[in-house]
Amino acid sequence: QVQLVESGGGLVQAGGSLRVSCVASGRTVTSYTMAWFRQAPGKEREFVAALRWSESNTYYGASVKGRFTISRDNARNTVDLQMNSLKPEDTAIYYCAAGRSIIVERSMSAVDYWGQGTQVTVSS
Repeated sequence: QVQLVESGGGLVQAGGSLRVSCVASGRTVTSYTMAWFRQAPGKEREFVAALRWSESNTYYGASVKGRFTISRDNARNTVDLQMNSLKPEDTAIYYCAAGRSIIVERSMSAVDYWGQGTQVTVSS
């Protein structure tokens, strides 16, 4: 069993920055790929970024590449998402996720565990 708890959402103006964090716990958590997804009102949940605990590679969705950075702290079992140059269209609930095939599939079906989500709102 894996537990994921997000924090750090909020309200920011367009062009600003925000950081969201996920604390992951559970005996097998490091065997999973970690990711962030987001869901805007009326839209499907969308892949944002992913990484593995034991590798340096990071992966991004096309809409956030170059603006967002995913990182991890293996000692604290945390996965952060630094969001820069935010746009109103980045407004969504951001979810931390864990799954074994997220990097390949980049879809909700690849996720085994979800956090409760944290709201990010970007005003124009």
